[in-house]
Amino acid sequence: MTETTKFFLAEERIPKFWYNIAADLPEPLPAGLHPGTHKPLTPDDLAPLFPMAVIAQEVSTEREIEIPAPVREIYRLWRPSPLVRARRLEKALDTPARIYFKNEGVSPAGSHKPNTAVAQAFYNKEEGVKRLTTETGAGQWGSSLAFAGSLFGLEVDVYMVKVSYFQKPYRRALMEAYGARCVPSPSTETESGRRALAENPDTTGSLGIAISEAVEMAARRDDTKYALGSVLNHVMTHQTVIGLEAIEQFAMAGDYPDVVIACAGGGSNFAGTAFPFIGRKLRGGEDIRAVAVEPKACPTLTRGRYAYDFGDTAGLTPLLKMMTLGSTFMPAGIHAGGLRYHGMAPQVSHLAHLGLIEPRAYHQKECFAAGVQFARTEGIIPAPESTHAVRGAIDEALKCKEEGVARTIFFNLSGHGHFDMQAYMDYFAGKLEDHEHDAEALKRSMLGLPSVVEA
Repeated sequence: MTETTKFFLAEERIPKFWYNIAADLPEPLPAGLHPGTHKPLTPDDLAPLFPMAVIAQEVSTEREIEIPAPVREIYRLWRPSPLVRARRLEKALDTPARIYFKNEGVSPAGSHKPNTAVAQAFYNKEEGVKRLTTETGAGQWGSSLAFAGSLFGLEVDVYMVKVSYFQKPYRRALMEAYGARCVPSPSTETESGRRALAENPDTTGSLGIAISEAVEMAARRDDTKYALGSVLNHVMTHQTVIGLEAIEQFAMAGDYPDVVIACAGGGSNFAGTAFPFIGRKLRGGEDIRAVAVEPKACPTLTRGRYAYDFGDTAGLTPLLKMMTLGSTFMPAGIHAGGLRYHGMAPQVSHLAHLGLIEPRAYHQKECFAAGVQFARTEGIIPAPESTHAVRGAIDEALKCKEEGVARTIFFNLSGHGHFDMQAYMDYFAGKLEDHEHDAEALKRSMLGLPSVVEA
């Protein structure tokens, strides 16, 4: 087989359609609400922030949404991503379980985030947008949008949560290498940032504050739109290339997972991995357990409330019904910055509310221990966020050993940790702390949830 033949075979294995779980939900997703009127959102409400093609996907109930040819052309730089049998990890654990992982760290930006960044950049370019604003926690989303912006000739401004801005300087450098401007949040550039700094000059920042800044800046210019790396329905849909590829790859391997695991912060990595499998189950297909793993320092699924809330701290975004800790909740500065978000994607939250997924929370030190074991057996250093999925997979494998049952475990390695080595240095030096969420702060944040009368 020639290299050219291999190239075209790989291209054909990239999905031609994204999967939209809205078509298979047993109960419809509660509508998003206008932040001022509390009336159901209309496309016109979203038009100042997003291109119309993205808005159409946000409200779509079609099961399949075609992936544009220019997006698939860029996908083939790294897709299909490998599905790998973790045999050395299985041996180290002495488990009868079969462990597989999808390696999303092979993308140019090093994580799963370009799956939606490329799509959003394409749709904005098609609509004549010149500039994108966004936020980022650990920097994986910011670097992915910077990468996508460079391909389509778009300016990109990234508001990076302050604690991560200083913890992860190489992610900041990666964004700048792709041509983006990276600003620590909260900043003095926006009213939202100045308000946060006035309340607490030493704040470590949060994704909620950074979102407020990015949305505020997008609203100032007609040639600028906002891009979000998680939470919203269209982002969940774009990420399903992960699970769709995995289903085909499992068929090639003659296997199928009993358990599907992914870390969960805003929800896109989990959704992209698990939704295609959950969709098959909802349509009468194979049964699976779907496990969403989050940090105990920011336990949105395990300690949050299913309620309408803002996606940002300043209350500029639509009200979405989701699992939330309250938009003013400030998580501890753990290294898994991408999981430090107060809310969870409405679609993921809805599935949790219906009992169709299993939330699980871990401390960061036990996750780093799992990440180190994975690195020393499989040779890949996981991002701090991904260590949560590794921890979940290892625990499932040890449970198989205890029960003497040979289950198939599948998890998503959402990104590599090459730009997170300070986190590993802190772990080896014994400097990492395990943070429980602040119960009093959570209580205060919950009291601030908006009052919404549901129809």
